[in-house]
Amino acid sequence: MRKAARLFEIIQILRLTRKPVTAAAIAEALEVTIRSIYRDIAALQAMRVPIEGERGIGYVLRSGFDLPPLMFSIEETEAVMLGLALIERAGDPELTQASRRAGAKLAGAVPEPLRQLFSSRTLHAWGEIAPTPERIDLGLVRRAIRDEEKLALDYRDEQGQQTRRTVRPLALIYYSQAFVLVAWCELRQAIRNFRADRALSCMPTGQYFRHEGDRLRELWISGWQINQGQSG
Repeated sequence: MRKAARLFEIIQILRLTRKPVTAAAIAEALEVTIRSIYRDIAALQAMRVPIEGERGIGYVLRSGFDLPPLMFSIEETEAVMLGLALIERAGDPELTQASRRAGAKLAGAVPEPLRQLFSSRTLHAWGEIAPTPERIDLGLVRRAIRDEEKLALDYRDEQGQQTRRTVRPLALIYYSQAFVLVAWCELRQAIRNFRADRALSCMPTGQYFRHEGDRLRELWISGWQINQGQSG
């Protein structure tokens, strides 16, 4: 077990008990040597984590101390790091900037051992990036999904036919080749998939479909499980 993981686990062990815990008991739980636990306790105390006690008697975490409200294990931290790295590869400029800000906030909110995982950049995401669509603002689409606002969509399908739709946006799918808007199409009276790179324009309408989004997404999920959905 890496040192960062051990430090985190030691704090967790001490948080969950009101009685002193010996170094031997901690070492057994973490499958490391007692000497390693003594060094780790000293390191935590140097970081001003209020651990009290001594060898042979045991250690306690002074009351009133707690980890930040947002806390992850080592594996959870790595999952977040990889998720943020994948977002940066998604080709959505607004989400890319948001992912970088989120990474900086998370790094500032966790203890130093976990903070090092964010700064070391040990996990990376590679591969193709879907080109950013020129005529549709993905940030606008995401806000419309959240606000349940209808969109006016000028769209050219794969046969080249151009139509103007009023759609109720439900979800965005980020493929490596393209972005796909899932929406209820008022023209077709059905859920349709629209490739963002085929959109000619996309504008908010000021009209809303409040409290319908979850129901329509359930309909989409059930239909997708059957036939993977239909294109516009």
